[in-house]
Amino acid sequence: MDDSFYEQVFEVARLVPKGRVTSYGAIAKALGAGGSARMVGYAMSNAGIAHPKVPAHRIVNSSGLLTGKFHFSPPELMQQLLEQEGVRVENDKVKDFKKVFWNPLEEL
Repeated sequence: MDDSFYEQVFEVARLVPKGRVTSYGAIAKALGAGGSARMVGYAMSNAGIAHPKVPAHRIVNSSGLLTGKFHFSPPELMQQLLEQEGVRVENDKVKDFKKVFWNPLEEL
């Protein structure tokens, strides 16, 4: 994948509303690259240097786990940012995941 794929991932991630989350796989599907959830994850690991900013804390795995937290410094920051937006997290997992899940396919 190239830089333009990363940019497309970042564009979708920027659309995730405050207080909502989406998954790597949902972003991949929205970009027509259904089997590329891992590539979306790679892109998100580079989101910290993207401009404009990417709300990477809103992207979790398909079960609601905060699998990207190790790209935050400190790792607890991902949970803190989500909780500041009203998303409840317990044991590194988004509570009420289905309720706060934002599907980019429904928005694009």
